[in-house]
Amino acid sequence: MKVALLGLMQSGKSTIFSAVSGRALPPIGSTHIEEAIVPIPDDRLGWLTEYYKPKKVTYAAIDCLDLPGLNFSDDHTRAAAGKIFERIRTVDLLVIVIRAFDNPDVPHYKNSIDAARDLEELKTELLLSDLQLVTTRIEKLQKQINRPATAQKHDKEELALHQKLEKTIEAEKPISSAIQTQAERQLIKSLGFLTLKPIIVAVNIGEEQLGRDIDLKNAAEDAADVITISAKIENELSQLDDESRNEFMADLGIQKSALSKFVNSCYFALGLISFLTVGSDEVRAWTIKKGTTALDAADKVHSDIKRGFIRAETFAFEDIKQLGDVKKVKAEGKLKLEGKEYIVNDGDVINFRFNV
Repeated sequence: MKVALLGLMQSGKSTIFSAVSGRALPPIGSTHIEEAIVPIPDDRLGWLTEYYKPKKVTYAAIDCLDLPGLNFSDDHTRAAAGKIFERIRTVDLLVIVIRAFDNPDVPHYKNSIDAARDLEELKTELLLSDLQLVTTRIEKLQKQINRPATAQKHDKEELALHQKLEKTIEAEKPISSAIQTQAERQLIKSLGFLTLKPIIVAVNIGEEQLGRDIDLKNAAEDAADVITISAKIENELSQLDDESRNEFMADLGIQKSALSKFVNSCYFALGLISFLTVGSDEVRAWTIKKGTTALDAADKVHSDIKRGFIRAETFAFEDIKQLGDVKKVKAEGKLKLEGKEYIVNDGDVINFRFNV
């Protein structure tokens, strides 16, 4: 699953990316898209590691992209932004980073700090990018629709849908608000509309703004989640050892790193959950879509396990944490044998029984 961080120039987007990925900050003005595999913080794996003492621990992860800072001040910079948008149509989630911190040494290209205004500007540009794609598709379908062809019925359905999407965008609404069925989603899936994707808004604040609410007015009403994060502080925390990090956080009155919340928000906005496998060789979190069956979860581990699936021996992580021991989990009747159609829950610890 791919997540793209986008924001206006000097929004602090690359600082957040550096904090979550451990990568060095790119040079100012870089036009390259940076990419990193980012592990999902998961306290459950820490507990299970202490219990099972495995040789290896593997966290779930997401593929994170850091886009160049965007600028819509003139036709040249808008065209450059348009090219960047075309390169992220295949991502699964957009994280819009909005600047709320004030620092005279880091000028804003509009010469003032206004988080709601910046968010509205980015949302408008995403809509305009999708509108261009919609109108181009409508023109093509209108030429195709009168030609004798086996796909004529399909083309008519797609044309009607795109005309609905055009009206939606012109009303300044995202495409996601107009899609009502899975069939409609499938018709346009290959086009990669940006406003069809889930969006998280990350508001980048200064140290003096910790604990304050940032007024985005109604600009974030379509977001899957809105989080506040101090990119500067999080980047500093990421470079410290555990003891120093805990002391620094205590001095600032921070209970938990916002970075954890940020990465987990991305994970859950994508509709993802983790099931866990355990043993002396490895403790591991496996990424699946919410609603996945035990049979398809087995396929994530190995295709042979799916092919020879017999049962999923499963218990909830919270049960072993509460009871403290697998034997007690069994004694309390918390360990279940589930079939192929069992819907896996987040935090299920599963041992797949199979025979190939």
